[in-house]
Amino acid sequence: MNRTIKLVADSSADTVSLTGVSFAAVPLKIVTAEREYVDDASLNTAAMVRELEQYSGRSSTACPSPGNWLAAFGDGEEIFCLTITSGLSGSYNAACIARRDYEEKHPGRRVCVIDSLSAGPELRLLLEKLRQLIADGVSFDDIALEIAAYQKHTALVFMLQSMRNLARNGRVSPLVAKAAGLLGIRVVGKASDHGTLEMLEKCRGEKKALDGILRSMETMGYAGGPVRISHCFGEETAETVRRKLLERFPAAQVELYPSRGLCSFYAEQGGLLVGFETAPRP
Repeated sequence: MNRTIKLVADSSADTVSLTGVSFAAVPLKIVTAEREYVDDASLNTAAMVRELEQYSGRSSTACPSPGNWLAAFGDGEEIFCLTITSGLSGSYNAACIARRDYEEKHPGRRVCVIDSLSAGPELRLLLEKLRQLIADGVSFDDIALEIAAYQKHTALVFMLQSMRNLARNGRVSPLVAKAAGLLGIRVVGKASDHGTLEMLEKCRGEKKALDGILRSMETMGYAGGPVRISHCFGEETAETVRRKLLERFPAAQVELYPSRGLCSFYAEQGGLLVGFETAPRP
């Protein structure tokens, strides 16, 4: 019997459309005292980044409501719902409330809510894996098991030139943020196992920072698998990372794309987010 299957992700996945599967994106919001930016397909990300660079007040993010998630579920009979890490947002909790309400309203329908414990390109890898499993005709329960197993072999590292928005949003201390950007300092970090931001290195200059990204990837178990790199108006830097990866791993599948609103808010101008598969530990 044919199943009506749907993938739904919040906008931290930097994905507004996904071929080969029924898909919906649920926007988060970036909020200041002066205006609200909705991270949907109509957002002018470049204008938002420019305006926030000039803004000196407090800024924050707002997660989708349970009602936003319910609207995105539509008429799906089996739904896989992917959210930004619960360590940074209430999006996961809102999606869980929507799952309960949806399954109560539609007996027999099922929703699997996945806490990515990450953001950006790691979610892109998870969406691609979910799409593959659906195309292969895997059952709902087995998809849930397989995506949980796959998630143990994906990771995220990042490089930031500025941490001003993270500090304004209460994600890092102002002292830590002040160091980034001074005297060419770049911060290299990762998404921790608990879905929080973990700083790994402070590097003087871009070259050392990019070397730090590659070093961190290999330390975390990268061995030539797929890589997705999102950048906040730093395509040249992202291309340098791709070139260095292909020099070391010629068969690697590395894709670049610009980050959208939420990830651009956190990454800021010149920031990179790198999602990748890790090899199973022996």
